[in-house]
Amino acid sequence: MARKPLIAGNWKMNLNHLEAIGVVQKLAFALPKEYQDKVDVAVIPPFTDLRSVQTLVEGDKLPVTYGAQDVSVHESGAYTGEISAAMLAKLGCTWVVVGHSERRDYHAEDDATVAAKAKAALRAGMDPIVCVGEPLEVREAGGHVDHVVAQVRASLDGLGEADLARTVIAYEPVWAIGTGKVASSADAQEVCHAIRATVAEIAGEATAEGMRILYGGSMKVDNVAELVAQPDVDGGLVGGASLDGEGFARLAALAADAVA
Repeated sequence: MARKPLIAGNWKMNLNHLEAIGVVQKLAFALPKEYQDKVDVAVIPPFTDLRSVQTLVEGDKLPVTYGAQDVSVHESGAYTGEISAAMLAKLGCTWVVVGHSERRDYHAEDDATVAAKAKAALRAGMDPIVCVGEPLEVREAGGHVDHVVAQVRASLDGLGEADLARTVIAYEPVWAIGTGKVASSADAQEVCHAIRATVAEIAGEATAEGMRILYGGSMKVDNVAELVAQPDVDGGLVGGASLDGEGFARLAALAADAVA
């Protein structure tokens, strides 16, 4: 099955709302029109940028979607600092990233929490990007596939076939995030193939074949084509390379060409 690539830029804690406007404008105008039907392009800015991005994207009808970097498991109430799924949906978010390794590490989020956040996003009409991946010591010990498969099963626990049809999984080898190191295309394919096989066991071949699985570890212009050309890599959750609008547009175009 041909799956349309998704290139999503996770800005992390970068860019204020004024800077966000500039980056999204440059991204939208630098992406050639002929590529707009070949690749889905998204930005995942900080919460404080979302309203500005919404106003720009909706007002100018830009060929870009956007989403949030996290979501609360709670619907409303006395949860200081939390942002609910309903709030994000009201801001027009298409995507919610859940389970990023930095959330798992710095905020001790476990697979059960990730599954709860994915469900919260889905209930509000948004599509979760569920992140999984292994640390360096697990990779070096040869346990990376088993580690990621276990994360996938637990992080998708309780999601039905209809939910999984709207879910994206991002494989992010933790040792490659923000380090400049990158998994080889063969490394990425090995794990992404195992993820798809696991989804097939959970929800059937059709759901697995339709699911987009992204690579999320130091994807750049230099390696995007080789990674996305792999049969089970359907795009990327891009970090630092997404902060330059024109460069990010080029990266997205290269991803589209890789599967053309």
